[in-house]
Amino acid sequence: MINDQASRALWKKNLHAFWQDYRQNTMGVIGLTVLAVFALLAVFGPILISSSGKVAELDQLLLPPSGAHWLGTDDMGKDVFFELIQGARVSMLVGVTATLMSMLIGAVTGITAGYYGKRIDAVLMRITDIFLVIPWLPLMLVLAAMLGSNIWTIIFVIGITSWAGTARIIRSQTLSCKERPYVERARAIGSGDVHIMTTHILPNVFPLIFANTVLVAAVAIISETTLSFLGMGDPTRASWGMMLHYAFATGATTLGAWWWLVPPGLCVVLVVLSFTYVGYALDELFNPRLRRR
Repeated sequence: MINDQASRALWKKNLHAFWQDYRQNTMGVIGLTVLAVFALLAVFGPILISSSGKVAELDQLLLPPSGAHWLGTDDMGKDVFFELIQGARVSMLVGVTATLMSMLIGAVTGITAGYYGKRIDAVLMRITDIFLVIPWLPLMLVLAAMLGSNIWTIIFVIGITSWAGTARIIRSQTLSCKERPYVERARAIGSGDVHIMTTHILPNVFPLIFANTVLVAAVAIISETTLSFLGMGDPTRASWGMMLHYAFATGATTLGAWWWLVPPGLCVVLVVLSFTYVGYALDELFNPRLRRR
């Protein structure tokens, strides 16, 4: 009981110290704030403005922004602001879920290859090299065309094509960790490989995994937007990429309907930039050499 209380107190102390250091990074705070706003909109937005997404009358197609429709309407008379909020939910879901899948594959591959070495390392790293050298966009397009266009297919395609870089990074850190004295002591007392990897190596590489996860999330959202824009997204779900796809397909540029094009593109830029800011801030906190600069 005393040990549990001491562990919780130490955890709270470390979390408080981490937050104090993070607050000093201006870019990191800005990125986290923007992501928090989009997360709140994705969770509560469709509930608060559910009545705004209904199809309007025929004389309300492609209306410019007004008090009734803050971002105007599209070619079907739907409120663009409502679609934008729905798109935030889908795009964030795809980005975060695909990132978790990518990081899980990358972390398991990297730790396993770095810890065991020799033939296992050689086989896993050759597979990793294949995924690194294959152009990611054609591979995603091929997989999406083969597996079909739905949200879970998009998540799988992004996750299976974006793990290789993470595996390389985690492997390098694992090679360093497995030679440290506490790992040698664990082997000496008879600890198994799985126990050593999960108890001694994983906690030491986790900050690197966490920082890289945030950066991969930005890539995942760009990938989802790219696939949807090219017509490989889920047509039954609104996302920022699908909004751009339909806007270009119906000639919004020639019609001058900028309110249908600019908002989803701006949202993609803001979210990706925010994830990048947070990732760089975490990298600076977890990397002592960067903190000294």
